[in-house]
Amino acid sequence: MNTKVLRERPRRSLLYIPGNSPGMLQNCAIYGSDGVLLDLEDSISMIEKDAARKLVRHALLSLDFGTVERVVRINGRDTPYFEADLAEIVPARPDAIRLPKVDSADDVIALDRLISQLEVEYGIEPGSIGIQAMLETARAIVNVNAIAAASPRLVGLTLGGQDLAADLGIKATKSGLELMYAKGAVIIAAKAFGLQAFDTVYTDVNDLEGLKEQAEMSVALGFSGKAAIHPSQIPVINAAFTPTEKEIAKAVRIAKAAREAARQGLGVIALDGKMIDTPVVAQAERILELAALAGMEVPDL
Repeated sequence: MNTKVLRERPRRSLLYIPGNSPGMLQNCAIYGSDGVLLDLEDSISMIEKDAARKLVRHALLSLDFGTVERVVRINGRDTPYFEADLAEIVPARPDAIRLPKVDSADDVIALDRLISQLEVEYGIEPGSIGIQAMLETARAIVNVNAIAAASPRLVGLTLGGQDLAADLGIKATKSGLELMYAKGAVIIAAKAFGLQAFDTVYTDVNDLEGLKEQAEMSVALGFSGKAAIHPSQIPVINAAFTPTEKEIAKAVRIAKAAREAARQGLGVIALDGKMIDTPVVAQAERILELAALAGMEVPDL
């Protein structure tokens, strides 16, 4: 799968799965998330790192994930587990690697280089494994534009809210307003470089109403999707990122107008006497993709 396809794939929800949990790994295809984040980092103690790594590799090689995207969050570049994680996981051909604690473009470049070497070694299509970069420090936010431009493998930027709040010395709240500047910086950088932007997790698994409010804010800000830490959060997140019937109807009209203009060889797209530019068409296409992902009925174009 090429980078363009990876970048354009809709990802409303990404569910963290502890890499040392065989039961949860076996059920990845039925949770309802668009992707799973098979975790080798924060949820795994030091004494279980090796076992989790091998279990995740086995899961990638043997389990049927259906249409669910398979992303592995490895340990950071500044840990002794970084290269061992890659050596074990890349040959199992995940869809992407999520790299935590990205502070600069150098972190992404180093990861890209190692993935490339392993792709050659194991006969994997070059560039087929994407990268998601986690920004969790003040330094990362300062360097966000350089990070976003660091590698053609990059498919998305994601905010690590809890670690970022700790690095800033502030209290993380349910509203997430204290991280609004950082969220905006990540979204703008991602959109400027053709990447997706993923919002941080909502840690209170019992407060689904609070999650709903935050997920709706994520949509309003321009995030592409949001991470989850429990399966119960998936329907709430998916619903927030699912377009309304009114939005779908408008998107259908725009997409039809664009296709008709292309069929007639017209360089200008018009609808209801108004000009429609390329970004508007792209947004309409994304709305239709999200609607299809949610199982909603989308008219043939």
